[in-house]
Amino acid sequence: MPERPESVARVAALVGPLRAGKTSLLESLLVAAGAIPKKGRVRDGTTVADASPEARARGSSVEVTPVGATYHDGSWTFLDCPGSIELAAATQAAVAIADVAIVVCEPDPERTITVAPILRVLDASAIPHVIFINKVDSAAEAARLPELMSALSAISSRPLVSRELPVVDGQRVSGLIELVRGRAYDHDGDHDVPAARAPAVTPDAARLRTELLEKVADFDDPILETLLDDRVPATSDVYASLARDLREDRLVSVFFGSAELDLGIERLLKSLHHDVPGPELAASRLVATGRDEAVAAVFRTVHAPHLGKQSYARIFRAPLADGTVLAGTTLSGIQRFGLGPLSRIPAAQVGDVVALGRLDTVATGDVVSESGEGNAKFLVVDPPVHALAIESVKASDDAKLSAALAKLLDEDPSLALELRPDTRERLLHGAGELHLELTAARLSHRFGVEVRTSVPEVPYRESIRSPVNQHGRYKHQSGGHGQFGDVLLRIEPLARGEGFRFVDEVVGGAVPRQYFGAIEAAAIEALERGPLSFPVVDVSVTLTGGSYHSVDSSDQAFKAATRAAITEALPRCEPVLLEPIDELRLYAPSEFLPKLQRLVTSRRGGQILGYDQKEGWTGWDELVALVPRAETQGLIVELRSLTLGLGGFVARHHHDREVLGREAERVVELRRRKSA
Repeated sequence: MPERPESVARVAALVGPLRAGKTSLLESLLVAAGAIPKKGRVRDGTTVADASPEARARGSSVEVTPVGATYHDGSWTFLDCPGSIELAAATQAAVAIADVAIVVCEPDPERTITVAPILRVLDASAIPHVIFINKVDSAAEAARLPELMSALSAISSRPLVSRELPVVDGQRVSGLIELVRGRAYDHDGDHDVPAARAPAVTPDAARLRTELLEKVADFDDPILETLLDDRVPATSDVYASLARDLREDRLVSVFFGSAELDLGIERLLKSLHHDVPGPELAASRLVATGRDEAVAAVFRTVHAPHLGKQSYARIFRAPLADGTVLAGTTLSGIQRFGLGPLSRIPAAQVGDVVALGRLDTVATGDVVSESGEGNAKFLVVDPPVHALAIESVKASDDAKLSAALAKLLDEDPSLALELRPDTRERLLHGAGELHLELTAARLSHRFGVEVRTSVPEVPYRESIRSPVNQHGRYKHQSGGHGQFGDVLLRIEPLARGEGFRFVDEVVGGAVPRQYFGAIEAAAIEALERGPLSFPVVDVSVTLTGGSYHSVDSSDQAFKAATRAAITEALPRCEPVLLEPIDELRLYAPSEFLPKLQRLVTSRRGGQILGYDQKEGWTGWDELVALVPRAETQGLIVELRSLTLGLGGFVARHHHDREVLGREAERVVELRRRKSA
């Protein structure tokens, strides 16, 4: 056996797709570590990790929850991570600060592809990880393990090695064989205990042990030489090599078991205890400063009632004391995670995961130090793909809603807020339907703001097809100085995408230059709403002439004359409705490409431009298409339902296109009804 790591604080992130059993596995690990006497159940809402109302309501993790425990001579923090692809940013922040990731998956080869996104993140960042195949408690699941290993190998850029072989008794898995030593363990219902007598060496066990040794030898020359000499490597050398392979992310060990039955849990925990490196490796990925000073990497932000802003962070390089200045702010309180309420401590040690109080300028994904040297960000968030218009149910709660949204945006970097002046909507952007539903639920549960959501309006525009010359005059006399403004305008269409242009062609001082600014401003205002009830774009307004009065003319008079002229002219310029067309880059595993193609062509006006392998993503394709913005609402929901939750897209505005016929009539009529 290799030497155990020093008694330092280590962090393990439990990751994997929805329903894989991460939270149940955490419960079993806590029981095995002696941290809790009895497991809670997800369906009963009694687990340690799923403590929030949103998590209990959905029966799954919806945020990263740190749970502290000790095992033998080591301090551990387990990070229970959400499985939904819509909450991937939270998971990515957690694995970045962890020493190891435990990738939990189901024993179904057809669903193995759902593990691909998290494996890609781990492989790309060289984060040590192991795989735990959960729910292997019957002969049927045990029989599928070879097929499952083959499917996992196809999506992992690192080679996989089986560490165990199930022992089947009738229709159930009664124990396991640990392949390095060849030692058998019986499962007595709660524990894995050494078998009374060693089982006969089966062909499968011999083959898997040989494969294990050969894969270890690929990265260990002394073991390779031993095998070439037809000798058996020392068990301690094999364990030491596996530990090095984990630390250097060269080889991924695969374990199996059942969190529900506590099968294989103790073997997994012991392997973590012996093999997982200390915090120095994670620090080398995140910390840029060369100083011997405390560094905090923030992986989650929470605005807690009565406590204010709490930054969940891991401490690297040196201890961190309360009152230290980080990012220009004096630290106010350090709290440690355990199984219950947070407990306040005077200082955090290297490797600890703690909650830091009121670091107002620090955000999720920030790495901050005492000196400020090497401060950086380690979290890159994908652009949002789903939006909802959001408003408070009670008008009196509008200010309260704004304050609550500001806090949630601070907590979650994958959320974005947009205020749309043209439609007077407040749009909340996120990673999908679930993501925004959770945000609405948190507004209610945590901030006491009830909200209603709706589908955002499509930002239609209108333009013109024909030029028109128009005279506009404003004259008003009510005693004393009057008001007089007189303009001659030429209103013309521009090419798509040119926006607005103002030109003056006045000669002879018919209109003094001092009024040109007011005329241009009035033209812009008049184009905010055209005859079809939408903003008017791609229009040129040319001032060709007019007249003025030396006493009665003013900016306001020329503005009124300009607005009147444009309002009267636009209906005669052949107005036409424009809709935004987006370029979408949709991506998914290659096997789903035909479904992506059908999804695009089923949308009105959807046009496929081409497809190719997604750069840097083995086994994934990217399809480029043009789709009207009106047809993209809810697209991410359907896309994920077609691709086991894996598909996504990136969108950008490509151009505006004319809408004619019944579709244009329908849009204009709806807008007029809403305006009325």
